[in-house]
Amino acid sequence: MRNSILATSFRIGVESLRANPLRSVLSTLGVIFGVASLVSVLAIGDGAERFARDQIAHTTDLQTIVVTPNTGETVDGVRIPRATYPVFTMADVASLSAAVGQAARVSATVSGSARVRADSARAAVVMALTPDAAERIRPILARGRFLEQGDMSRRVAVVSHSLAAAAAVSLGDSITLEDRSLEIVGVLGPATTMLGGNSVVVPFPLADSVMAPSPSPRAPQLLVRANAVEGVEGVKAAVERWAEDRLGPAWREEAAVGSGGPQLRIDQAQQGILIFKMVMGTFAGISLIVGGIGIMNVLLAGVTERTREIGIRKAIGARQRDILMQFLSESVAISGLGSVLGVALGLAGAFGATAVIRSASSAQLHAAFTWGTVAVAALVSVLVGLAFGTYPALRAARLSPIEAIRHE
Repeated sequence: MRNSILATSFRIGVESLRANPLRSVLSTLGVIFGVASLVSVLAIGDGAERFARDQIAHTTDLQTIVVTPNTGETVDGVRIPRATYPVFTMADVASLSAAVGQAARVSATVSGSARVRADSARAAVVMALTPDAAERIRPILARGRFLEQGDMSRRVAVVSHSLAAAAAVSLGDSITLEDRSLEIVGVLGPATTMLGGNSVVVPFPLADSVMAPSPSPRAPQLLVRANAVEGVEGVKAAVERWAEDRLGPAWREEAAVGSGGPQLRIDQAQQGILIFKMVMGTFAGISLIVGGIGIMNVLLAGVTERTREIGIRKAIGARQRDILMQFLSESVAISGLGSVLGVALGLAGAFGATAVIRSASSAQLHAAFTWGTVAVAALVSVLVGLAFGTYPALRAARLSPIEAIRHE
């Protein structure tokens, strides 16, 4: 019986909206534009955050923790080479990857030099690395591809633009480093950072075989790149625990673990992202409040117009709860419909706005569509409907049946 009364209250609330379509549409407009602004702000905000994070990741080393063997020590201001120091291998890359888990990616790199024999004797700087270290040098390929995971067991190389021109080699040719022939799978563009002049990039396992002999073992670096700037401190702590397990309690004498940027810059980046989210949320909240006020005004007008109807319903047995449910159902129906239309309008506006931004600037900013944004918009619209519909509903529910029936 009670469920039947509640269903009847909900049906009456929806029918009252259909009986006044123009007023219902006008009241829904406030929610539509409120939700549209919320969705567009969230979509553009998510896209801007992704763009900012991408810029931080690709143009700075703030998310990189570097593990560097201590090949020497300073005594009285004089640098003295150490007789022994750790030499990291692919096994260390695998071990450290397991230690940091999914929070970061681990790579290794070591550099040296080599004689190049291709038509004429030349020399080049050689960088041996694993594929994930590519982000650190930010290669710009002119032809071919960069090193991939499957290349770690192959004799391949990526050469710089200047070396390819000087040695008259190109994609698909072979180049000889210290009597070891390598297939060229990629040629870097002239704008590539950190790899100017005659340089060659080879798979990390080939380092010793393609570089000129060294009187002491080369000291590879391990690069641990956190997936997000907020996770740098946690990843660094995990790296330090791994270093202690790998090198012993006195590991700080054997290796240095440091972030790619000062902690102040990392903190500033984290704070900037947090402030950006809070500002975007504030703007969206203001727009929704405006839509909620529109709902409340319409329902208050409805209470005044339907006072006699409310009195008759209460006289034939409707309880305060039933009247309350009737007006709350109207409020939720208005906000729900506005939410659906607002999500579509907001996404269209967000993608259109970012397209204009891309055409007017070189910033590759894209609106980000996530189901989380849609869920937030739907939840907030329902909450707005309940919050701003509560007062009119309570006012209607508390009317005296006798006074309501006598109301003109």
